[in-house]
Amino acid sequence: MSDADSTDEFEPVQVFETTNMDLRPGSDDCYKCSTCDTSCPVAEVDDEFPGPKFQGPEQWRLKRKEGHDIDDSIKGCSNCMRCDDACPSSVPLSQMHNTARGEYVESQRFGREALAALRRGEPREALSIVRDGREGFVERVRNRVLANYRASAWLASKVPWLANRAMNFGPARWLMEETLGVTKEREFPEFADQTFREWWVERGGAHVENPDKQVAYFHGCYSNFNTPEVAKAMVHVFEEFGYEVLVPPQKCSGTPMFANGMLTDARRHAVTNVENLAAAIENGADIVASCTSCSMALRQEYPELFDLDGIDSVAAHTYEAVEYLRLHEDLEGALAEAEVDASEFAYHAPCHARNQGLDRQAIELFADLDGATVEDVGDSCSGISGTYGWKEEKYDYSMEIGEEMFEHMESATGETGMTECPTCAMQMEHGTGYEIRHPLELLEGALVDDTVSSA
Repeated sequence: MSDADSTDEFEPVQVFETTNMDLRPGSDDCYKCSTCDTSCPVAEVDDEFPGPKFQGPEQWRLKRKEGHDIDDSIKGCSNCMRCDDACPSSVPLSQMHNTARGEYVESQRFGREALAALRRGEPREALSIVRDGREGFVERVRNRVLANYRASAWLASKVPWLANRAMNFGPARWLMEETLGVTKEREFPEFADQTFREWWVERGGAHVENPDKQVAYFHGCYSNFNTPEVAKAMVHVFEEFGYEVLVPPQKCSGTPMFANGMLTDARRHAVTNVENLAAAIENGADIVASCTSCSMALRQEYPELFDLDGIDSVAAHTYEAVEYLRLHEDLEGALAEAEVDASEFAYHAPCHARNQGLDRQAIELFADLDGATVEDVGDSCSGISGTYGWKEEKYDYSMEIGEEMFEHMESATGETGMTECPTCAMQMEHGTGYEIRHPLELLEGALVDDTVSSA
């Protein structure tokens, strides 16, 4: 037997120590074509941002070297995840970015390091750590406030009239920019007088009982606190097709936490969500979400970042709401027989919809609806990317990224926007002044009796 045929002489070389999340295979799949960099909306406008290739496979290799710190440019990534869709080799770029960002944020928690130094009897070292860490303290507080939107929204929902006035009071917005770095250029979204979950309890829960057709609705934070009309439309449309809608206990999907490197917070929310959604699946339900970022989190980011019982089942049974109706052919022929008052829409497909292959969904769906004209405004990023566009230092970048979308919207026939993503809707309205609707609202108007939808 030759040396080449012998299996005893050769053992696999373990380049790095084994970890719970080994991204080496994905890193090795990168052949530096730079397609991800050319698709990155941030790299196009921010000369200091090195792009997805560096933040992903190159940084992953570097950070495995002893003593290498995560580069702080990871903060520049908006988590739009367009690089995932662009990569011809299916390198898990956003997973690498989320992991690196989480490690970077953990490394900046100087309080823990200072306390450890004190315990070692090194007060000067502790003082030095605190001095070095103060510079980024306000930024970390700001990011935590933005990432934990559900907490502030819950509080605001208790006194929506006061919150709406206070948060959009000019001096208050100026103060938030000066103290926290939250841009004063944007108006805060209004909080609804009644949250979706309050409405759900008031109406007595589901109005259709059908154990053979059940969906568990993951409404997310925004549809609960700010746009309950979207969540109500989802319930009405699904009940119109005979589905029993369940609304399990839930927390934030974690999307804004991923974008700000707060993986510990995101995991805590994921534990609750996976537990409750997995239980619904065991009882025969599928999961539907009206926000494409929420469905993306449940489908992709959860199993990529967390090891939880039931997480794969949740990922496999999660769908975007309109996607679910189309897959089950509920809408087959339904819109051809329906009509709405003459209306024209400028539709923007969110980046997270594109990542799920849903970017043409609304255009195709409403082509047969009499009275409605839905025009695609192109494949550019809106620029806001959740919390990214709310940061004072990122605001100008977000508006520059969104310029192409704004121009296409203004040249479109319709003067009403349409999208599935709530923060894209914020950006669309901010850049054009148009009213923005969700596809589910148009479906409700076409298919649901007015007496039902107004209830």
